Amino acid sequence: MSRFLLVVLPLQGHLYPMLAIGQQLARAGHEVVWCGPENVLRPMVGPDATVHPTGARAYRRYDETGMAGVRAMWDGYLIPFTRFTLGPVDEAVAAHRPDVVVTEQYALAGGLVAHRRGLPWATLATGTLELTPPDELVGFDAYLAEKMAQAVAMAGLPEDAPIDPRFSPHLVIALMTRGLVGDAALPDRCVLTGAALGPRPNAPDFPWHRWDPDRRHVLVTVGTLVGHMIGDFYERAAKVLAPMADEVQAVFVTSGVAADSFPGNAIAAELVPMLDLMPKLDAVVCHAGGAVNEALTFGVPMVVAPVRAEQVALARQVARSGAGIEVPILDVTVSELDTALRAVLDEPAYRDNARRIGAEFAAAGGAAAAAAHLVELAAGS
Repeated sequence: MSRFLLVVLPLQGHLYPMLAIGQQLARAGHEVVWCGPENVLRPMVGPDATVHPTGARAYRRYDETGMAGVRAMWDGYLIPFTRFTLGPVDEAVAAHRPDVVVTEQYALAGGLVAHRRGLPWATLATGTLELTPPDELVGFDAYLAEKMAQAVAMAGLPEDAPIDPRFSPHLVIALMTRGLVGDAALPDRCVLTGAALGPRPNAPDFPWHRWDPDRRHVLVTVGTLVGHMIGDFYERAAKVLAPMADEVQAVFVTSGVAADSFPGNAIAAELVPMLDLMPKLDAVVCHAGGAVNEALTFGVPMVVAPVRAEQVALARQVARSGAGIEVPILDVTVSELDTALRAVLDEPAYRDNARRIGAEFAAAGGAAAAAAHLVELAAGS
């Protein structure tokens, strides 16, 4: 059996896929050590898992979009996060002597430390921005090259060190399939596994007693990090869904968003049991975050209203695949949103394409396939 050190980015959409892969490795009898904030990890991995703590660094919310948002993300959070975690990750490697370091793509310290210590390492790409950035992000490659050079120097590596800590030269696991990325060029040693889903903390207070099995269901969610950037999108969505109340029941994930005009039969909850809900849904309205892979896994078509650059990249893929419709979250009118939602609900092509991608995900193997690639990497180390 092999020993794996999993270095996480402590943000929900990035944590859940890593959790699913770690669970697969542990079930197969491998030793899994987690590296990240214990207060975030412990409720997810349980009392018996080994957690090497990094301490916690607060995520700074930002309002910028486009390239300004990319700069805000890197300069305001990811580069300081790298600086903050380099020491703890190095301590974890020294203490636990892993055969392979597995690092979330934005948790750069994992790859930097592994490279410095001569260990094989793998990158988990939970999103698509770094692999297929939208054309309108002018200067993206040059800016990221500058950030990677900054991170390399921060780790004490020589300026010409042959490393981009976003992409392991040993293994890159991308949670997508060709049905989404098309013919985009991918890094060497990149495998496409589809979504990595597994057991996760649930939402025990979800009001299932209000669920109406005789109606179709639409989930509206903007995740946990961009609620302050969506304007009155929830109110517009509510105006679309209210006239459909005789045939459609809406589920709104409030995520801290104040909305006082939900349809009368809507369910509003701060947390929802996402993987229990998805098989019961007829459509999802979302910001093109983690809910996209969850919806596609279950063949649910979407209206995607991206906010930040990484969400724009994924929304474009969903639209190109025919599994959903992209709308501008701040500018879409009630009429336009109504047209888009009715299309994904009533036109079979959108559900057919979502199911096609879901079938690709299933064939790609998800968390089990990702774990198998990691075990193979460890065997060759």
